[in-house]
Amino acid sequence: MGFPTLLKRLCRHKSVAVSLVVIVTVVSLAVLAPWVAPYDPNEQFFEGLTMEGAPLPPNDKFLLGTDLLGRDLLSRLIYGAQTSLIIGIVANGIAVLIGTLVGVIAGFVRGWTGTVLMRLTDLMMAFPALLLAIALAAILQPSIWIVALVIAMVNWVQVSRVIYSETIAIASREFIAVERTLGASTLRILFSHLLPHLLPTIMVWATLGISTTVLLEATLSFLGVGVQPPTPSWGNIIFESQTYFTSAVWLVLFPGLAIVILSLSFNLVGDALRDELDPSLKGRD
Repeated sequence: MGFPTLLKRLCRHKSVAVSLVVIVTVVSLAVLAPWVAPYDPNEQFFEGLTMEGAPLPPNDKFLLGTDLLGRDLLSRLIYGAQTSLIIGIVANGIAVLIGTLVGVIAGFVRGWTGTVLMRLTDLMMAFPALLLAIALAAILQPSIWIVALVIAMVNWVQVSRVIYSETIAIASREFIAVERTLGASTLRILFSHLLPHLLPTIMVWATLGISTTVLLEATLSFLGVGVQPPTPSWGNIIFESQTYFTSAVWLVLFPGLAIVILSLSFNLVGDALRDELDPSLKGRD
């Protein structure tokens, strides 16, 4: 199935079409942030606070209001999208890569190698992902790339388990046995026959995993062990503004909505992609 055909099939569902528009919009805003953001995200405006020093609600000059330092909230949200998407794509990409590598090796080679790799995966799954991420982030110096690496290190295990199961199922099929009988090399079997059959699953996890990664990054930043200020991220915007939760609700409402809407969009697209690429899941509409 070609990409245009797949995109057309996905857009048959209104919720998926809207989700794709949301994702494209957020990505475009993040890429074009220096040109579309009204102000510098770290610029503090004297007129951005009330006489009492409280943040301003949405108004003509600051469309989404200001934060507790008088900075434009809309500009910080746009630049925060950069942070969330960079971490989401990088962390999930690393997680999918590690999970695929471990799962394919364990499922194809089998024997003691597969046993060791799967026991390692089970060991990683035994630790609560959030607590492990907090511990790793607290030990390492937080930055965008360290946070991405930490999230990748706790998210690869689910991918590994799924790829491992599918690799075993595919490796036991007749056409793989025929290739081995004909003397095909291991690399030829892997790259010409095994990986193409795993590609739909990898694509689905590459999409669904971004949602989980964005949520985990926001959680770590909210807890103070993620991306550190003044670099804006949706999670640390909420963290910085939690003392004004009741008196300046827009400081929590807008970044919270951004996190929920983007995560939901990636989930809907990933779920629809799984329905289209896996024939056994057809008819779930």
